[in-house]
Amino acid sequence: MRIIRTGVAPVGIVLALALAGCSSLEPSGGGGGDAAIDELSIVVPAGPGGGWDQTGRAVQADMQEEGLVGTATVTNVDGAGGTVGLANIANSTDPNTLLVMGLVMVGAVETNQSQARIEDTTPIARLTEEQEVIVVPAESPYQTIDDLVADIEKNGKDVAITGGSAGGTDHILAGMLLQAAGVPSSNIANKLNYIAYSGGGESLAALLGNNVNAGISGISEYAEQVQAGELRALAVSGGERVDALPDTPTLTEAGYDVELTNWRGVVAPGSIEEADKEALTAAVTELAESDAWQATLEEKGWDDAFLAGDEFDSYLTGNIAEIQVVLQDIGLVE
Repeated sequence: MRIIRTGVAPVGIVLALALAGCSSLEPSGGGGGDAAIDELSIVVPAGPGGGWDQTGRAVQADMQEEGLVGTATVTNVDGAGGTVGLANIANSTDPNTLLVMGLVMVGAVETNQSQARIEDTTPIARLTEEQEVIVVPAESPYQTIDDLVADIEKNGKDVAITGGSAGGTDHILAGMLLQAAGVPSSNIANKLNYIAYSGGGESLAALLGNNVNAGISGISEYAEQVQAGELRALAVSGGERVDALPDTPTLTEAGYDVELTNWRGVVAPGSIEEADKEALTAAVTELAESDAWQATLEEKGWDDAFLAGDEFDSYLTGNIAEIQVVLQDIGLVE
């Protein structure tokens, strides 16, 4: 079977604490009173500076520049892998609200046993994605992804793999790799020694210090060290090779029938009417097709992964179900 999987506080209190994280931009394009949506609230379920925050603020700026909204406000609601922000949006009654989210939140809902779930929201669109890369230190005896997998199958937890937070995109990919290699589901947790770090810098230091056998992260985290010859890339996780690492095969090319990208998108409150859903979907679709957004993708190095409306809804339903199985196999959820 082909596996395709493309890295609470009470709401009133959360909203009050989040006011300090709010920011808005004045429209710079032809929007204002002619915009289909006068005021848009964008909830970023993380602190400033990270991938979700950059996505939310890019959506804010480009929707205003294109005149798709009159004004847009970003509110940062940090905590628990995005599930605090998810509780915010799941209970919101404002139809002109978007929550930035993605694959990381899919995993966090399960590992944090969040009462608020993504199924409680209204899917609007998937926007971007980034491939993962599996690397080893330059001095490693592993020359191919097969070498790494064979050693894990033989020596289990003696082989250490590092990456981001437990249950995040990197950890999920490690589990998928063993699934695709044919390791029985009941044995994956016993074979996989995954060492989680909160940031890419810590995992990179562990790799460069030869303190772990392999690492998994977004391509942007490791590409520079691969290009400098300090790390060796064994495989990338998407459907095609990437320009930054053109000599690195995909996992599928290497014989492992799995694809994974760390995707990001937006959802709306679950209580909104169909007309409000259609208006938000139309506005985000126009954004995705705009010159401003295409320029942002180029500037940020984000891959375009646009999928809207019912197609995104179906994709999200399947993604949640698949990630639940992986998290069970790696022993993070029952």
